[in-house]
Amino acid sequence: MADEEQNGANEGELLNQTDIDALIQEAMEEPEEIIYDPEGNKVKTPKGTRIEPYDFRNPIFLTEVELRRVRIRHEEFIRYLAARLSIFLRLEYSLKMSRLSTLTYSKFTETIPNPAHVVLFKIEQLFGVGVIDINPRLALTMVDRMLGGKGHSVQGERYLTEIETNLVDDVVSIVLEEWCRQWKSEQELDTTIIGHESNGRFLETSPPDAIMLVLSMEAGVGDCSETIQIGLPYYTLEPIIKRMHEAKEKDLGLDLTTSESSWQSSFNNIDIPVQAEWDGDSLTTKEVLNLRPGDVIRFPKSVLKNTRVRLSNTIKFTGEIGLENNRVGVKLSNKVEEELPES
Repeated sequence: MADEEQNGANEGELLNQTDIDALIQEAMEEPEEIIYDPEGNKVKTPKGTRIEPYDFRNPIFLTEVELRRVRIRHEEFIRYLAARLSIFLRLEYSLKMSRLSTLTYSKFTETIPNPAHVVLFKIEQLFGVGVIDINPRLALTMVDRMLGGKGHSVQGERYLTEIETNLVDDVVSIVLEEWCRQWKSEQELDTTIIGHESNGRFLETSPPDAIMLVLSMEAGVGDCSETIQIGLPYYTLEPIIKRMHEAKEKDLGLDLTTSESSWQSSFNNIDIPVQAEWDGDSLTTKEVLNLRPGDVIRFPKSVLKNTRVRLSNTIKFTGEIGLENNRVGVKLSNKVEEELPES
């Protein structure tokens, strides 16, 4: 008897087609997103509202267009740098971009291994300090080649001596010089090496949350293949990136500026100030100081025929001033192509 009652209850709980269609429709509907205004109040979201997540701890400062242009510029930098270092070391020097990305300063320093050879540099015309991280094994291999060696990979990693550091600085100077040359069209740049470090944990050249543009390169000389990293704060690069972006936009807009302009009906109701002016006589400072209300300043009659009409602070016509129906008016006689000198 109990089993029959249970089966009857199960049959009563079965969903019909209407219930199934309602469930499917409910599943297909997008869940309502909750949005809060600056005051903390819930805001109704209209249908079709698109919400994208934004990481405030790791904001994106470069648009996709800007990042692509910066990548192209650095690809050219790598190509020219590889050629210069090959000539300098008299040995084939290969360079390949591994990554171009933005990281916070704290995360960038975590990528620097220990031991390391870190060079700090300053771009004179810009604000901030840049960082170049060269793997010690690669640095020692280059030093060996500069001292007459065959460029074989040095076994083991260790800290560089003072003499070795000075020799590596010659290579770093070439790297910085070539990097600055790639931005010559935006601004003339000069760099100075201001220090060295052997451990990334001790670097404090930027705030921990500062955004860094980090270029990672795979460098190969002889049988040694290691990494070189160049890190620059975004606030250092911002001025020249803006100039590069503005120059590109200007180049793209050349065809638009040469097109014929058309009159818009909205221009009809724009108010433009109109002024009539002419050159008077000259007075001494003493005469000006003696002027009182009621005094009369005499002007030659010829100035009335040489009245200048100024439209929106630009002299456009000359004419003759007079009276018409007890109102002062100017009869236009000539159009001025170039603005006359100020009186």
